[in-house]
Amino acid sequence: MASKAASSCRLVFCLLISAAVLRPGLGWYTVNSAYGDTIVMPCRLSVPQNLMFGKWKYEKPDGSPVFIAFRSSTKKSVQYDDVPEYKDRLNLSENYTLSISNAKISDEKRFVCMLVTEDNVFEAPTVVKVFKQPSKPEIVSKAPFLETEQLKKLGECISKDSYPDGNITWYRNGKVLQPLEGAVVIIFKKQMDPVTQLYIMTSSLEYKTTKADIQMPFTCSVTYYGPSGQKTVYSEQAVFDIYYPTEQVTIQVLPSKNAIKEGDNITLKCLGNGNPPPEEFLFYLPGQPEGIRSSNTYTLADVRRNATGDYKCSLIDKKSMIASTAITVHYLDLSLNPSGEVTKQIGDALPVSCTISASRNATVVWMKDNIRLRSSPSFSSLHYQDAGNYVCETALQEVEGLKKRESLTLIVEGKPQIKMTKKTDPSGLSKTIICHVEGFPKPAIQWTITGSGSVINQTEESPYINGRYYSKIIISPEENVTLTCTAENQLERTVNSLNVSANENKEKVNDQAKLIVGIVVGLLLAALVAGVVYWLYMKKSKTASKHVNKDLGNLEENKKLEENNHKTEA
Repeated sequence: MASKAASSCRLVFCLLISAAVLRPGLGWYTVNSAYGDTIVMPCRLSVPQNLMFGKWKYEKPDGSPVFIAFRSSTKKSVQYDDVPEYKDRLNLSENYTLSISNAKISDEKRFVCMLVTEDNVFEAPTVVKVFKQPSKPEIVSKAPFLETEQLKKLGECISKDSYPDGNITWYRNGKVLQPLEGAVVIIFKKQMDPVTQLYIMTSSLEYKTTKADIQMPFTCSVTYYGPSGQKTVYSEQAVFDIYYPTEQVTIQVLPSKNAIKEGDNITLKCLGNGNPPPEEFLFYLPGQPEGIRSSNTYTLADVRRNATGDYKCSLIDKKSMIASTAITVHYLDLSLNPSGEVTKQIGDALPVSCTISASRNATVVWMKDNIRLRSSPSFSSLHYQDAGNYVCETALQEVEGLKKRESLTLIVEGKPQIKMTKKTDPSGLSKTIICHVEGFPKPAIQWTITGSGSVINQTEESPYINGRYYSKIIISPEENVTLTCTAENQLERTVNSLNVSANENKEKVNDQAKLIVGIVVGLLLAALVAGVVYWLYMKKSKTASKHVNKDLGNLEENKKLEENNHKTEA
């Protein structure tokens, strides 16, 4: 028996050796797995009736076999060979499917499933492919800026931990960049980590930029192969600052050159359209051939009208690149003649002129005592109402804040002039005497009465307007009186008198008394006549009443006679 078993074992060993050399069985089969996943390899063989055991092996590069797993068909036991790289990573199921956990790049081998009977060995080879998705590409070592018309390194696109290695592509605004001599230079490199066997891929880009690349996005991508085929991963966009020389110079004036007036501060600002913009310029002022070196601004303080002219600026190292602008300093002059306080006599003539000198047409407005006049004042013969405060005001509408004004305070003086009037009350009992006075400064009025009579009302004055006012007094004279009105100011003292007669007053009083007596007598006569009429009326009424009663008695007697006659006939 021992001899027979030994003979059987030798037969199986020989069959395994021959199978390793001859490799009979099924064709190639490939299993794709992602890095770190579990590799599952089915045996792909039908289990024979007289199966003794099943084994898995892989082949070294030189073709020699390495056995890694064994399962007996009778004892259902599984044994794993002592292979360090597969320790605790293998699992052989009852249907002889082999699983390898935590897939690694080193697992890319040719594995063979072997089912052994007493007289034969069946094999099914499987090729394992492991794939590792690379990291998202990133643009590193980016240039702080790019200069036009210069070939300069833009940056590097890097993608790590890829298997197998992939390919890196550069894009400008979404379009693929192809190598172009002197304009686009792409250098691709790859490096494998000896421990992980994963690839690091790097692509550097040298690029000759133009102004068209301003704000243009640059990206890169990595294309790789995975278990399900080819895939592409893109980087984030990168935008670069493009440096380019100044091609044009412009000059600005602050504030707006249409609104500059005398006394303003002017700031000239020179700009170049390059990137970065120039920091210094030459400024040329009117009448000065030599430029003034300054930063991009130059300020002139408190400008006058003689500052009107052409202003220029240029680059320091390229004076032919120049810009200019014309500046007008607006001005406004006003001359009022006469002005200030002017005193004239009533009836005098006074010519008034308001002369304007301006950088453009100006509006003129006359005001008197804050009321706008329709036309400029002209005095051929002054009156008191002409006195007042006159203002001539002018402005340039297009230039904010450019206004001028001058004033004339006109005083019209005159000696006091007096006019007296008399007004009798309808009752005739009193008289109102009015003293009308005209003059400036305001004359003071004083009354004097010569003769006897009672003053019913003290003097009353009206408001003083345009050099005129009046004072009135009410009197009831008992005899002829004389009223004197005196008006006096700083220029002169004027006196005027008015005689008032008392006769008119007495006659009117007598007439009024006679009228009252006549009215009383008339009323008494009317009362006497009314009494007589009433007495006659009453007497007549009593006589008529007696006649009526007598007639009524006769009627009753006639009625009784008729009644008796009727009875007799019956």
